[in-house]
Amino acid sequence: MAEAYLVDAVRTPVGRRGGALSGVHPADLGAHVLAALFDRVDLDPATVDDVIFGCVDTIGPQAGDVARTCWLAAGLPAQVPGVTVDRQCGSSQQAVHFAAQAVLSGTADVVVAGGVQNMSAVPISAAMLAGREYGFADPFRGSTGWQARYGDQEISQFHGAEAIAEKWSLTRADMEEFALRSHSLALAARDQHAAEIAPLGAATTDECPRPDTSLTRMAALDPLLPGGRLTAALASQIADGAAALLVVSDRALRRHGLTPRARVAHLSARGGDPVIMLDAPIEATAFALRRAGLSIQDIELVEINEAFASVVLAWQRETGVDPTRVNVTGGALALGHPLGATGARLMTTLLGNLERTGARYGLQTMCEGGGQANVTILERL
Repeated sequence: MAEAYLVDAVRTPVGRRGGALSGVHPADLGAHVLAALFDRVDLDPATVDDVIFGCVDTIGPQAGDVARTCWLAAGLPAQVPGVTVDRQCGSSQQAVHFAAQAVLSGTADVVVAGGVQNMSAVPISAAMLAGREYGFADPFRGSTGWQARYGDQEISQFHGAEAIAEKWSLTRADMEEFALRSHSLALAARDQHAAEIAPLGAATTDECPRPDTSLTRMAALDPLLPGGRLTAALASQIADGAAALLVVSDRALRRHGLTPRARVAHLSARGGDPVIMLDAPIEATAFALRRAGLSIQDIELVEINEAFASVVLAWQRETGVDPTRVNVTGGALALGHPLGATGARLMTTLLGNLERTGARYGLQTMCEGGGQANVTILERL
């Protein structure tokens, strides 16, 4: 039976908005991790069959198939193609899925997957905002099919996160304690994260974790929505970064003498309600575990994107996972969420944490625009 393996993974530090990576062209962010990946792996880049990168808001410097641009900007062989994927926040996790599926199908042996996002240069929802110049309010209004199905309900991650907090009776205090945990774990794990990182210029470590945050400081923040429970402290930080992974087949392992770090044990994606939007990881995780023949107790480590604190806490409650296994070196509340790169960043972190702890199975999931979620299960080798 064909298998897909992860040979190595590397990422930039995650830069805060306006920080050390803010002036780096997205193509150069991606080029940096691509070059660093081949510095770590003894493999001729010309053997790569495809480069698949995630990116959201592909306008300006992120337009024009940024995956291809990143590869060329790294000075790598021009005969290797590239393609850019947009599954919103799950874009680079989906890039890994497409890479693994190519390998599993036998149509490719060596694929580079990853993602890139410079949110300082290209603000969140920039593509939607640009559409207003052409008279489009958003991607939904004007579609008779959408209007017939969902009417004029506002499609907003902020409203979705608030709806989750209300549905699962999550208090602001619950979420602030979780956010403080994220910062504390991220700060304590700087040495572990260093092994994942290829420094870039002045950016040598993750910039977003806040050593001075506290429950008192968080309690003083205004809510994001009038009368809401969520604040900026309970939402992922706007950030810049890139990450890349090498995905190969059994045949490539033998041919090139490569040593795999993990096997892709399962991959899937599921959809849910696009209005509440952010609870899709709950059903997606249940689906993935059924398909993989595993239980949540078999999963020793989890990386679930901390888009909002409410998303993770609701997921933990519904899955019954041991919370001490979740985001053990911090998450996006502390580390930041460079949209198109986060899926690959999470997988890079999960891979390192599996090796550090000796755990066998790790699961990654994340909520995504449109009410979707990807799930990947890795088996450490």
